[in-house]
Amino acid sequence: MNRATQSSRQGAEPPLWSIAAAAAVILLTPMLLYSLAPDGPIREGDTVFSTGAHKVPLFKPAQHRQAGYDSTCLLDPKDPMIVLHAPAEGSDEEGIIAQVQGKNTIEWPFCPPQAELLVKPHQVTQQPSVIKDLRDGLMRLLKSS
Repeated sequence: MNRATQSSRQGAEPPLWSIAAAAAVILLTPMLLYSLAPDGPIREGDTVFSTGAHKVPLFKPAQHRQAGYDSTCLLDPKDPMIVLHAPAEGSDEEGIIAQVQGKNTIEWPFCPPQAELLVKPHQVTQQPSVIKDLRDGLMRLLKSS
């Protein structure tokens, strides 16, 4: 009788790999859908991210001259910024005024903390690419080993 209860228990419990697969699907599906969703219009107050290393003009360069900046600084890839002024839809204006977030130290030539920048729409995205981040992380792991 002891063998019969053990064998019925083993058949009733789901295997761990199927639970892990279901959990992975539940966790990864929203990230995948978010990264594939198209960008909407950029509005004031939105958070945007740098699409790469870009040399961008400072909106108020005089505020940062004492720190060694002339009129431009370098954006790191994926730098978060808050949009302070976005061009109105249908206008000829292309520049977006955005404020750097997520930094607390000045590292010349990179953009100083809280600096207001003039960025172009092609230099920013509204969402970081989760798929690209995962691929880059895997590449770093494979190169280091």
